[in-house]
Amino acid sequence: MNNKGYTLIEILVAMSIFTIVVASPTGFLISFLKQQQKALAMQELTDNISYNLEYMSKALRMAAKDNGNCLSSGHLNYEITISGNGIKFNDYNQDCKEFYLNNDNGKLYEVMYVSGLPGDPAALTPDSIIVTSFNVKGMGLEEPAVGANRIQPRVTIFLEAKGEVVSDPDLEPIIKTQTTISQRNLNFNF
Repeated sequence: MNNKGYTLIEILVAMSIFTIVVASPTGFLISFLKQQQKALAMQELTDNISYNLEYMSKALRMAAKDNGNCLSSGHLNYEITISGNGIKFNDYNQDCKEFYLNNDNGKLYEVMYVSGLPGDPAALTPDSIIVTSFNVKGMGLEEPAVGANRIQPRVTIFLEAKGEVVSDPDLEPIIKTQTTISQRNLNFNF
């Protein structure tokens, strides 16, 4: 008698081998897709933060000495505001501007002042990026005493941000960066 069927053991062995052969590449594919998603999120975060820092750096480099209409201390280059979370200055057109972090929503903003009053703030960072820290430190921001050593004013910006990846919070990229900026046009003749 010739039976043409398979035994239960043969079917279970065949299914086990098939599952192993299919599951291994699937696990690698899922891991690869998660890593690619993280890399894309990091690239978006890096691009946005790089653009924002370059935009702020250009504005701060081109800042002009205050003519007494912008900064509370008058005749300086920059004024650190919001306990170090913002910086106010005159741009090259003598327009009063401020960059600051809104801690409530984690966004960087730029605001232009008209006649001493702030206008509508414009968000610099997109909704997909949360700025967790924005700190501004300065050197030489105070008016030098007569005969004192003159230091060209400069500011250092520390920035930490994270990108939001909705599908998996473990994939959220984080970036920490710092840059130091001084005015392009020197205030002093050395």
